[in-house]
Amino acid sequence: MPKLKTGPKVVLLGLLVLGLVFGAKTAANHGLIPSVGIGKSSVPTKAGLPDVKEALVANVEPLPLPTEALANVPATLLRGEVWEWNAQSNLLYANGGPLTTQGSLMAKRGVNLSITRQDDNGQMQADLIACAKEIHDGATQCTTGANFVIIMGDGSGQFLAALNPQLKKLGPNWIAKVIGATGYSRGEDAFLAPPEVAHNAQAARGLLVAGVLRDGDWNIALKWEGDNNIPNNPDEKTYDPDAVNWVNAADYLKAAEAYNSGQCEDRKVVHNGRLTGETKSVCVNAVVTWTPGDVNIVHGKGGLVKVVSSKQYRSQMPAVILGPEAFFQNNREEISNMLAATFEAADQMKAYPEVLRKAGDISAKVYNDQDGKYWTRYFNGVTEKGVPLGGSAVNNMADEKILFGLQPGSNDNFRATYTVFAAIATQQYPQLFKDSPIPPVAEIEDKSFIAGAEAVANTPGAVADTPDYEAESGGRQISSRSYAINFDTNRATFTPEGEATMHQLLNSLAITGMFIKVDGYTDNQGAGQVTRSGVSVNQALSEARAQAVKTWLQSHAPSNFPDSRFAVAGHGANNPVADNNTAEGRAQNRRVQVTLTGN
Repeated sequence: MPKLKTGPKVVLLGLLVLGLVFGAKTAANHGLIPSVGIGKSSVPTKAGLPDVKEALVANVEPLPLPTEALANVPATLLRGEVWEWNAQSNLLYANGGPLTTQGSLMAKRGVNLSITRQDDNGQMQADLIACAKEIHDGATQCTTGANFVIIMGDGSGQFLAALNPQLKKLGPNWIAKVIGATGYSRGEDAFLAPPEVAHNAQAARGLLVAGVLRDGDWNIALKWEGDNNIPNNPDEKTYDPDAVNWVNAADYLKAAEAYNSGQCEDRKVVHNGRLTGETKSVCVNAVVTWTPGDVNIVHGKGGLVKVVSSKQYRSQMPAVILGPEAFFQNNREEISNMLAATFEAADQMKAYPEVLRKAGDISAKVYNDQDGKYWTRYFNGVTEKGVPLGGSAVNNMADEKILFGLQPGSNDNFRATYTVFAAIATQQYPQLFKDSPIPPVAEIEDKSFIAGAEAVANTPGAVADTPDYEAESGGRQISSRSYAINFDTNRATFTPEGEATMHQLLNSLAITGMFIKVDGYTDNQGAGQVTRSGVSVNQALSEARAQAVKTWLQSHAPSNFPDSRFAVAGHGANNPVADNNTAEGRAQNRRVQVTLTGN
C-alpha cells in the first residue's frame, strides 16, 4: 500500500528557536564560540566534519559529510525503490542523495546507487519483475524498474506471496529474498483509539477502525487484539459489537480523514459470524495510521490516544531490503558493500546530531517532500497535545545482527515477525492466500549478505540499541492473555503440544520490547494437599510452571529474555476464570497468564 507522508507544512517557530539556542550553547561548550572580549588562537575546523566533536556513542569516529557533487563510481548501477519513511534514512545518508555523491560512504565503498521514491506496493512489484526480466534476457542492468525495494518486514510475506510466483517463471533462483534491513519504525506506526481503550483493552469491542487492511499498521492492531483475546471481524461490510470492525481506507492519510470527518455507515449486525437481522449506523472511532496521519488526527478532531505502536512492538516493522536472488548473487560484493555503508551511516547518525540533520536534508531531497527539519523532528519523535508522534530508528551492524539472530543468544526476530504476521493474515483472510500462499520464511531469508558486510567493515561501530526493561516494568499494561500451555500431569514439564505453544509465544514476545509478567494458575484438584515444606501443592505447581515458561524462553533466546525482563509468580487455585466443577472449566483454570507492560 502507498507509504504517503506529506505531513505538516509549518515547523513550530519555538522549536526552531530552541534548536538555535541549543546549538549555540553546544558550540560554546565545545569552544567553537569564544567568550566576548577574549581572543584565542585556534586550529580551523576541518571542512565537512560534523559540528559536534564529542561522539555520543562510543567507538564511532566522525567521518566527513557527503557532498552534493555526483560521484563517478565504476560499478554496476544498483536501482532501489523506497517508501517515504525515516527508517531507511541511513541508506539515503550513505548515498548522499538520490544518486551517489562524492564523499559519501557508498562512493567510498565502490557502490553506485540510484534511489527512487515509490509509495505504491503494486508498482514496486511490477518494477521488480520488469527489471528482473530484462536482466534475465541478457542485459547487464535494466533500463527501468528496480533491483530491490524496501518495505515493512511484517508485511513482506504478503508482498512476496504476490511477487514470487511471477519471478519464479524466470527460474527458481530469481525469486525475491530478504537480505537485510536498514532500520525500524519505533513509534510512528500506531493503533489510535479512545482513551478508555488504553486503560481497558476490552473496551475495544465494537470499535470501527479505519486503516489499510492487511498492511503494517493493521498488523499492530491485530496483534494487540490477539494478545488481549479480543475477536476481530474481517468483513468490512458487517458490524460485530463484540469484535473490532474495519473500514478499508485507500491509504493512511485517508484513514485519518475518515475519523476527522466523522464518517458513518449503515451496516448489518452479526454475532458469531451470523446475521442477526439488525442494521446499525456506526461511525469511525479509531484509526491505524503512521506519521503524519497521527499528526492530522491530533491537530484535527483529536480525542484519540496511541493504544499501542511500533515502539512497544519494537521488532515488528524492520525496513527490509528484498529483491531477486539472482541479481544479488551476481553483484554480491557491491551489495555487501551497500549494506556495510548503510550500517556505518547508522553509527554516524547515532553519534552526531549534525549527521542526523544532514540525513533529514537528504531525505527531503530524495522524497521531494517537506524539509530536513521535518524529517529530523519526526525521526526523533515528539509529543504534541499529550500524544507521542513519530519515532524511527536506523540499524548499525550490531542492531542488524540482533534482528536476524546472528548475535549469539539472540532470536531471529525477522523470522519471528514474518511468521507471526503471515499467520495472522492467513487466518483472517484464508481465501486470499489459498492459491498463492505466503512462502515459508526459510525460503526467502538470506543472511549471507549481512555476513559479507561485516567482513568488509573496518570500524567497531556502536553498541546495539536494546530496551531498558526496568523502565518498561513501570509502564502501563499493554496486553494480558491466558495461555493454555499443556504440561505433563502434576509436573512443570511441557508436553509436545505445550512445546508448540511455547514456540508461538517465543515469536510473539521476542518482537516486542516490553516487560513480561508470568502468572501461573491451577484448578482446584488436590486442594488441601501440601508439600513437605508445608506449601500448598497447587501453589508450588503453579509457581514451578510459571518459572518453566521463563526458563524455556531464556534457554531458546537468552539475549532477548534476560532476568530483568521478567516477574514470575504462582497463585495456585486462586482467581479461577471458569467453573471448577466441570472438566472444561478446570482446563481453563489451568493456565499461564502473560501480561506485557511498557511505555
